[in-house]
Amino acid sequence: MRFRNLKKQTKKPTETKQKYIYALYRDRIKSFITDMFMIYAPILYIITYLVLGSKEEFQNSQYAPLIAVSLYGFIYAVLVSKFGQTPGKKAYSLKIVDDKSGKNIGFLRSILRFIIFLFTATTLLGLLLPFYRKDNKALHDLICSTLVVKIKE
Repeated sequence: MRFRNLKKQTKKPTETKQKYIYALYRDRIKSFITDMFMIYAPILYIITYLVLGSKEEFQNSQYAPLIAVSLYGFIYAVLVSKFGQTPGKKAYSLKIVDDKSGKNIGFLRSILRFIIFLFTATTLLGLLLPFYRKDNKALHDLICSTLVVKIKE
């Protein structure tokens, strides 16, 4: 009797519903370019013309580019840790989340993600990795256990 009861209970195929909608890599690139124009370009302008006075001074300075990138990284980390997105990511409905919990990442992890992004961008290996992955993770996403997802509007 017990065998017949087990036989009657057919196993239903479990549907693996995708938990997140992964962001397209082209949208990530577009959002990065938007962030460069909205955040980094004003920082460069302020440092070049308001602080140093001319582009020649900026070109001769060893610390001005470092300060500009550091300030951009700080603003990026604050926005990502507080809202999960930068203005460019918001424009394309993208969000950076923890790949396990789906929540926003912290400030230190955002800073680490930005620093690793700078290194992987120089090698190009980390930036080409999303073309070979289904979840479109770049190397800095893999190291920091983050995920860039498309949010539903």
